[in-house]
Amino acid sequence: MTIRLDKFLSTQTSLTRSEIKKLLSKNKILLDGKPIRDGSLKIDTKLSEIVLDGKKIAYREKVYMILNKPQGYVCATEDKKEKTIMELLDEKDRRKDIFPAGRLDKDTVGMVFITNDGELSHKILSPKSHIPKYYIVKLAETFKNEYIQKFKQGIEIDGGEVCLPAVVKPFEADENTALLEICEGKFHQVKRMFAAVENKVVKLQRIQMGSLEIPVKLGAGEYMEIMHKDVEKLLKQPCFEVVYSRIVQNFSSYWINKQSEVCENNDLNRC
Repeated sequence: MTIRLDKFLSTQTSLTRSEIKKLLSKNKILLDGKPIRDGSLKIDTKLSEIVLDGKKIAYREKVYMILNKPQGYVCATEDKKEKTIMELLDEKDRRKDIFPAGRLDKDTVGMVFITNDGELSHKILSPKSHIPKYYIVKLAETFKNEYIQKFKQGIEIDGGEVCLPAVVKPFEADENTALLEICEGKFHQVKRMFAAVENKVVKLQRIQMGSLEIPVKLGAGEYMEIMHKDVEKLLKQPCFEVVYSRIVQNFSSYWINKQSEVCENNDLNRC
């Protein structure tokens, strides 16, 4: 595929067009070993070698990443008041065309999928696709078995909204903790669902989307790029009981693992 040099750089990096122009004027951009000043020059994304300020820039049309979101960050590409999850990415990965496919609240931790694939993002987020998202929920009060049927029927939350049927099951080892499966993403939905049954969520962690689970080894604030075979797992619907059994077996790893702990002062270096 051929593309303008300046467009290539603007999609593959976080640089603005004006910043690219300045780098071109200072001979900071090399095409096949030679300095280039003309950003309109067409390049071959597969054959051309682009070096930006000493670093080779490889072309990637689609990007898929999993990030383990810590507390204190918002799921947005930019925010004037809050820290965003994009600040957790290395400079080389901060492309302007990537975005979080779905959101987690500022104080919710766990799996966030980041991509530039708008079509895939729509499939994941559309309630019509019924792509399940799994959460470990820590409650203020003891889990009651009546929640199971109420969530299954589609619970009504504040404002009169009725949620799609959800699956929830308590952990035998911890009466205040449960695994929840939902297929939509209303504003503060999990918190509002449990508030509707007169309980309160004190900690919330997303650990899986579709059949793609977050690796236990992925620490708070860390991220990783995933392959296409893993991306396909996002669109697969697993059996709840299978997910539940695995989560229960690895409960301490998900919930207690120091890599996944959230520091109260949000200082990742001290986690």
